[in-house]
Amino acid sequence: MTDEKALIRLIIVDDHPLSREGIKALLSDVDFKAIVQVAGNGLEALEQFKIHPFDIALVDINMPEMSGIELTREIKKNYPATQVLALSMYDDHMFISQMIEAGASGYILKNINLEDLLEAIKSVVNGGLYFSADIRKVISEHILPDNDAVITVQPKTIHLSFREQEILNLIAREFTNQQIASKLFISERTVETHRKNLFIKTRQKTIIGLIKYAIEHKLLG
Repeated sequence: MTDEKALIRLIIVDDHPLSREGIKALLSDVDFKAIVQVAGNGLEALEQFKIHPFDIALVDINMPEMSGIELTREIKKNYPATQVLALSMYDDHMFISQMIEAGASGYILKNINLEDLLEAIKSVVNGGLYFSADIRKVISEHILPDNDAVITVQPKTIHLSFREQEILNLIAREFTNQQIASKLFISERTVETHRKNLFIKTRQKTIIGLIKYAIEHKLLG
């Protein structure tokens, strides 16, 4: 698990200068230890990867030269330690499915507020998944109900972050969100985010299903 105070190396890949520079400026104005680089397209980003190691890449989808989906595949193929967080204007379920299938650990919309952006970055860097509320709704309505689509977007091996493992164990012990938040010294909102990500990762829709899945796959510690 990455310490929240640890330095994070991040690259923003977006062909819109105002977007990438705006996010860079936002991150520089908060108590957030990060080295932030920017790139205008996928090819430019890959050149930077040859020089700098990155913990996380914020990747737009529609870009010239190379799409965000293609870039994500290249990053996960050649730099598997780098986590990819999709940053897009589009909540189309096909884009979401393709980005997850390519290896993205999260998907957020460009209208996200700063607090949620920081939460997304920290969650993904720590090995978790992060999907903004609008994206979770799309996944629930258009991806999870389709078994074939679910298979294509789920990783072959379920990997839980340290925090997700903690929360899963507490859910199995019938702790409420409020009790979990109090025990782990985090907000209920953060608990709910991890809880929803657990359902997405395991493809379960109920607590009973989640716990049964966890027992069958020996995820409870």
